Amino acid sequence: MNAEIELKLFFQLEQQQALIDLLDSLPDSEQKACRYLSNGYFDTPDLQLRRWDMGLRVRGCDGKREQTIKTAGTVIGGIHSRPEYNIDIDRAEPELNLFPKNIWPNAANISAVQSQLTCLFNTDFDRRTWHIYVDESLVEVALDIGKVSVTREGETKFEPICELEFELMAGKTGALIDLGIKVAASIPVRLGKASKAFRGYRLAAQSSPLSLEALEFIALEPDQDLKQTLVSLLSTCLDRWQQLEAMILEIGDHGLKQLPMLCYRLRACVRLLSGTLAQFNLLSDSLVAQFDAIEAHLAFVETGLSLAEILRHNGQLIAKQPQQGKLADQALRSLQQLSISSQMQKMLADTRYGSLQLSLVDLLFAIQAGELGIGTNTDLKRFADQMQQASWQKILTLMPAKTDLSSRDYQIFARALDDSMFVGVAYGALYPRQTRDVFRAPWQDLVLGIRTLAAYRQLAQISESLDIDISDWLQNKQESLVFALEHSRRSALSNQPYWK
Repeated sequence: MNAEIELKLFFQLEQQQALIDLLDSLPDSEQKACRYLSNGYFDTPDLQLRRWDMGLRVRGCDGKREQTIKTAGTVIGGIHSRPEYNIDIDRAEPELNLFPKNIWPNAANISAVQSQLTCLFNTDFDRRTWHIYVDESLVEVALDIGKVSVTREGETKFEPICELEFELMAGKTGALIDLGIKVAASIPVRLGKASKAFRGYRLAAQSSPLSLEALEFIALEPDQDLKQTLVSLLSTCLDRWQQLEAMILEIGDHGLKQLPMLCYRLRACVRLLSGTLAQFNLLSDSLVAQFDAIEAHLAFVETGLSLAEILRHNGQLIAKQPQQGKLADQALRSLQQLSISSQMQKMLADTRYGSLQLSLVDLLFAIQAGELGIGTNTDLKRFADQMQQASWQKILTLMPAKTDLSSRDYQIFARALDDSMFVGVAYGALYPRQTRDVFRAPWQDLVLGIRTLAAYRQLAQISESLDIDISDWLQNKQESLVFALEHSRRSALSNQPYWK
């Protein structure tokens, strides 16, 4: 049994030669032979192995075959660690009884599973490898170019494989990250969460569409120390960032109306990461520059949200307008013209994107290793109280109860309100549900109201471009909404904070 520890990065095919040149040029780098690997992945029709969190494949290379089963593992910040068992065989189908008996769940009927095994999908790719020393550690780097394919009823579907895998052969896990950071500094890459097997199951329609519930609160325990808390916050946000990225890339322009909210949620993860690092005094100048670059790429989010709000529920926001159809059509055209998918691709092509992800993984492992002075003796609840009080004080300063706010004021304060809500997302799980939710509810209403105000502002631009006069209607709508927001805000400000 081997414990496979690897870092996986995705890249675009046009970067292949640049990656080869870079890896060839690194000190203590030795290129190995390029091989063609054919892999068949097996499971039962009811996916028994997958339900056991196991992956089974037969790999062919240079006229030889090997069967491999991977058992349950972990993924932390992009580093994959999973036990695997490899056995040489002389046939194209796996034999489960060749694996150690102790890997199977209790009472598992392996003979029954064996009789139902079928090949669900294939991954076939050219693998170019290097052995690279990083200080005293040895890393095997594999550059894979090929495809994941599924053939069913004579029809073949496939997805491209463009992956760079760093596997630890000997030494410290940090060597994987150090090498990944060197690559990301000059070539656009991003953390690869989805394994080839995961992608194969999805292509074979054996997995449900990608989905991810909105993040309400991060799971924290009151008895955690600050080090454990920081690890939980960073690893959760990194994981969700990768999942949201995958969802955005999967739906593309086919889910045009969904894209703005998904991009908003991705940006929320990025902002939560930035805010958390600031709370722990870990936000260096280089990290700030990388975060700012991501923010700049996502500058379209507010406009996209406004347009999506206009179109939501079949244009309910403008349902009573005589020119509803023309307004909705123009909103849809404007949303299309944002070219969100293209803007996302530009962000992924920015080396600062992958560099930020890897810098955060590096920071996460440094925290886990105790290399940074995180106060393990500080009481988590007291720390959480302080962070939320500081955030609350900022809101009180920006939105004093005795001052009337305009529609423009609410737009200006939207970012600060978002940031304050993120602090609650980070630490809210530590508090009683009822008092916490009662306190947060009017502030969540304010966030939604501000989003609607932004949609009205967008409608003003759209109507003007179409020479449709709805200015009186818009003014009435905005004034009514601001009145309601003012009532909600003053009510919210009068509530006793749940952390006191």
